[in-house]
Amino acid sequence: MTHLPYIVAAYVIAVGLPVIFAAEAFFRVRSARLRLEAIDMRRDRGRS
Repeated sequence: MTHLPYIVAAYVIAVGLPVIFAAEAFFRVRSARLRLEAIDMRRDRGRS
């Protein structure tokens, strides 16, 4: 009996989870940056 399916599954988990976490972090940072730009008062300081 071969252990190849277990080895492949371990590699998929070891590579797949960090990729998923990195993508989620990227989208969270992007959305937080957009929300912060929407409420940032410093942009309009020189216009009034």
